[in-house]
Amino acid sequence: MENYTMEGRTYRYYGQEAPLYPFGYGLSYTTFQYRDLVLSPPSLPLCANLSVSVVLENTGQRDGEEVVQLYLRWEQSSVPVPRWQLVAFRRVAIPAGQETKLSFQVTAEQRAVWAQDWHLEPGTFTLFAGGQQPGQQTRAPSEVLSSQFTITGTARPLRGC
Repeated sequence: MENYTMEGRTYRYYGQEAPLYPFGYGLSYTTFQYRDLVLSPPSLPLCANLSVSVVLENTGQRDGEEVVQLYLRWEQSSVPVPRWQLVAFRRVAIPAGQETKLSFQVTAEQRAVWAQDWHLEPGTFTLFAGGQQPGQQTRAPSEVLSSQFTITGTARPLRGC
């Protein structure tokens, strides 16, 4: 095998074609609502970690569990990258009518790209938070929130942080 590119070989690189059963696919006996997605700070240095919080409310009549998923998208990268990449997830049990605030960290390592070595690049990124992948079509309603953040500095190898 001479071509090690992942384009067209894994769901992360399918381009515009969505996988048949993406991560998080399934039905629930209740409904959830996401709100108040906060990225802190909205602009950060190259080697810093991003703090993320989101509020999840069980708006249904039954207690339920939701898998909260965070995806990262590079808006401009010097090398080919996935459409979006899963960077965190957590299963949360929430009683009917209750809400919870969840906190996550997106590390510098999770933003690294491969170009003969792992390195970090400045630029604009979009973070998605929800119960499914961005743009996924399901029978059960589930929203995906998004917000952008900026990385400042000069590109450097990850090991330089």
